[in-house]
Amino acid sequence: MRVAACHRARMADFTIAEAADLLGVSDDTVRRWVDVGRLRAHRSGSGRWAVAGADLAALAEHLGAAPTVGGRGVVSARNRMPGIVTRVARDSVMARVDVQAGPHRLVSLVSREAADELGLETGVLAVASVKATSVVVEVPR
Repeated sequence: MRVAACHRARMADFTIAEAADLLGVSDDTVRRWVDVGRLRAHRSGSGRWAVAGADLAALAEHLGAAPTVGGRGVVSARNRMPGIVTRVARDSVMARVDVQAGPHRLVSLVSREAADELGLETGVLAVASVKATSVVVEVPR
């Protein structure tokens, strides 16, 4: 997956294949959703179809609310799960970060400082690392 080269995360556009991996569906399914208007897409500078991170996050959150079975693109729960940030709620000390990784919704509490430094916002690509009862959210570099 394409990642930002800078220190802070940035709002990303995702290719159809990247969107499919994050949603746990096939490329063809994402293309059909674009065709019927369920997901907005635009032509990137290279002429390829792209999906805005915020639009992908909204659909991921909607899909995550519906029960699903299976899915592709998600690794074992003992490992790292790439996904898209669907919500960040900050207070003065902590931040609650919701990540949709395929059919899995993960919620992590991190310091506000960490969330700010990582640039965690709705639509940002993130990786949830699961170990025992802790979920660590990081932005791939």
